[in-house]
Order: sequence, then C-alpha cells, then structure tokens
Amino acid sequence: MQKHDLASWAQSRRDLWLDCVRIYLGLGLFARGLLLITNTSTGYFVDMLQRSGHNWLMTGALLHYVMLAHFVGGAMLALGFLTRLAALVQIPILAGAVFVVHRSDGLFAMGQSLEFSALVLFLLIVFLLGGSGRLSLDNSVFGSRTAGPAELNPQI
Repeated sequence: MQKHDLASWAQSRRDLWLDCVRIYLGLGLFARGLLLITNTSTGYFVDMLQRSGHNWLMTGALLHYVMLAHFVGGAMLALGFLTRLAALVQIPILAGAVFVVHRSDGLFAMGQSLEFSALVLFLLIVFLLGGSGRLSLDNSVFGSRTAGPAELNPQI
C-alpha cells in the first residue's frame, strides 16, 4: 500500500479513529477506578484530600464518587453506552485535578500530571459535546449516532 493510499484510507475512516480514542480513554479511566477500588492508590488520594482540609466524611464521599465515576463511567465510555452522561460525571473530577490538585505543579513537571489531567479533561469535553460514534452501544441501541449540539440546533 502506497503512502497516498494509506492516507486516503485513514481519512475515509476519521470517525472510527475518534471511536478508538473514546475506547482508549474509557479503558484508562476504568483502570484508574479499578486501582482505587482495590486500594492500590487510595492512600495518596485520601492524604491529599485530608491535607486540603476535608473532614473524613467528605473525604470518604469524594473517594467513593471518584471510584464509581472512573470505574463505571470508564466502562460506559469504552462501550460507548450513554457516552455523554459517562463523560459528564467525569468532568468535575478532572476539572478538580487540573484547577485544584495539580495547578501548583505547573507545566512540564516531572510527573506531567497537570498536562495529562488537562488532556483527559479536554477529551471528556469532546465526547460530552460530540457523543459516541459508530462503534458504540449508543449507535446499536438508539439507532444512529446521538446528535451533537450543532446537529440539534443548526444555527449554533
């Protein structure tokens, strides 16, 4: 296959590439939720929340919200089921990570947590606005791809 043929092949399947990004993002969030549920990384999370002045009840509630949102929401994103809802429940978590938790780290820190969290937040907003693609349960269950804001109101 020549270079031009490969480029035209990829170009004709642009929507499928976005599906691949959605699936990868969903699997990553699912894995993060699984890590939190199995207590692999909850110590850092609990310490961080308690240092920021949250009491034990708020810390527990936030930890359970993050665990469930990442675990269930990540699986829903990967499957493309209720994609917009799955993205919406993740956005407050990533907004908190970007604007509260990692803000003091600055750009280009060793762990690159701010850059990565900002990328995940951006992708969640993309899927909140764009919905799921052809390779999704939304498409299979609800028929055609769910309409985005521009498709619902063509004057946007």
